[in-house]
Amino acid sequence: VAGYVSARLYKTFKGKSWYMNTIMTALLFPGLAFAVFFTIDMVAVSQGSSDAVPFGTVALLMFLWLGLSVPLTFVGAYLGYSRDAFEFPVNTAGIPRQIPDQPFFLWFPCTVVVCGIVPYGSCIIELHQIMASMWQEHYYYIFGFLLVVFLILLITSAEITVLFNYFQLCSEDHHWWWRSFSNGGGAALWVMLYGVAYFRSLETNNFATYVLYFGYMTVACLGLFLMGGFVGMYTSLWFNKTIYASVKID
Repeated sequence: VAGYVSARLYKTFKGKSWYMNTIMTALLFPGLAFAVFFTIDMVAVSQGSSDAVPFGTVALLMFLWLGLSVPLTFVGAYLGYSRDAFEFPVNTAGIPRQIPDQPFFLWFPCTVVVCGIVPYGSCIIELHQIMASMWQEHYYYIFGFLLVVFLILLITSAEITVLFNYFQLCSEDHHWWWRSFSNGGGAALWVMLYGVAYFRSLETNNFATYVLYFGYMTVACLGLFLMGGFVGMYTSLWFNKTIYASVKID
């Protein structure tokens, strides 16, 4: 699925390095996650921890990644490149227009912070319960409610990103794609800050605990950023196609 979606979007935006795009889709985030996991496992082995993952399990995970996930990503990319690119309702000028000075609330850091706090606020209570379950051995059982909160997180990320995308277009700033991606993933910044604050309540001075906690939190926040960024960018793409399709050109 990742290969198909990335390939079709890359073709839509007229990318040329399709092979590099497919490789990055298959290896970048999974490779980073595996590297962090392997580092944490080595630290656990050096500390003699019972939580260390056996080498056979690590080898099995690598086989599933390189032997199953990567080939399927290339198959999905092939199917995505064989499909037609998304069509836009209007033609764009070959020479980009000059972007006027933007108000302060549309500056990049400001939009990321504001767009992130709304989805973060919708899931903060459930986030606290999950953190307590992971790091303080509290029992967690309300998975149905977790699904509802997850859907609310996605919806609020899409809505706030589309809102600021509209403000950006009204201010004649046509660089909306990466801005929408960053705004959609802004909740990851707040989750990481909450994770730093939550770590202070654990009251530990063990180096292995630092590596374990911040390693997993970094991977989780990066995954949240990529997920929210895709939702925000894709929703903004759909919104832009919809509003420009209603433009009457005489």
